[in-house]
Amino acid sequence: MPDTLGTTLFTGYPGFIGRRLVHRMLEGGFPGRLVLLVQPTHAATARAEVARHAPARVEVWEGDVSAMHLGLSGGEWKALVRDVTSVWHLAAASRLDSASDVARRVNVEGTRNVLELARAAARPPRLHHFSSAFVAGDRRGVIMEDELMMGQRFRTPYEQSKARAEELVRRAMGDVPTTIYRPAIVVGDSRTGEIDRFEGPYYLAILLVTSPLAVPLPLPGDGGAPLNVVPVDFLVEATLAIARNPASVGKTVHLVDPAPLSARRVYEMIAERAHRRMPRVSLTHRMVDAVLSLPILERFSRQQRAAIESVNQLAFYNPHNLLELLDGTGVRCPPITLYLDRLIEFVRHHFEQRQAVAREADDDPLAPPEPTTEETP
Repeated sequence: MPDTLGTTLFTGYPGFIGRRLVHRMLEGGFPGRLVLLVQPTHAATARAEVARHAPARVEVWEGDVSAMHLGLSGGEWKALVRDVTSVWHLAAASRLDSASDVARRVNVEGTRNVLELARAAARPPRLHHFSSAFVAGDRRGVIMEDELMMGQRFRTPYEQSKARAEELVRRAMGDVPTTIYRPAIVVGDSRTGEIDRFEGPYYLAILLVTSPLAVPLPLPGDGGAPLNVVPVDFLVEATLAIARNPASVGKTVHLVDPAPLSARRVYEMIAERAHRRMPRVSLTHRMVDAVLSLPILERFSRQQRAAIESVNQLAFYNPHNLLELLDGTGVRCPPITLYLDRLIEFVRHHFEQRQAVAREADDDPLAPPEPTTEETP
């Protein structure tokens, strides 16, 4: 939240996380002027959303983080440089299959442009930068919040571009008061199950819940690695609580579940609720690829294999800063056992609706929806 009644710039609206974060800020009595930087293709949606919440307190400006001066007019840029007191940077090319040039342009150059604004501002604004826990790439073992480039290999252009962007932000911390947030896998609302995209581990859940095949469905490796997921409502509440804490300046925070279950246990619970079976023996990645290459499953998995394989990565995201900054706030990450049923029901209901629409349109009822492209993970 801003420290003064100045102007706050927010990127990444009206994405799933961005929209919820902004609406929660407004509900909490956001005191200043809020400018939402929105791509022209999303401007109408953004203005409609704003009109339902706080039309007198929020402005929608059309622009693009990857463009010079954020794609703003000369007058808008000068006004921001003069008045901006805080920046929330969430805009990102977050598709797991984003092309390298797109990921670099939006995630790296977009962050560079946001930092240009921060450095040009009349006084350094408070920066809230959304990175990702997956800047760790293929690292294993305990991963600390203050670690970044540790010789890891990146599995996707998304992971690499988010790590390069975080490098830029870390270099600017001496000039710009900053907090870096690293969410793990963001899942649906713990109260409603609502989610706007189905990527990575969600695909295995979808296979378990909706697959027409009456065969055991595979999990790469033994599934013993932790599956670190956080519900979006926790992410929002935790972020706002941390942002209000002056001690968060200069910190990087893992927005993770401090006590995650193993991937196998999570998918066993999903399978139980879906009345499905899972193989009792471990499967190699080659065997998993063979099963996922079956025509009826390949549609779900062809763009998700790197994410699906990550469920076998023995990575433990140390949450020291998270727990320290949330101490006394009452904000805690709920265990997945408390909200898994809601996630499953949302997935089931969503795909039942898609199948009904597809049947009317004589379309493929099992084709998964395209994930959004303007949001952090």
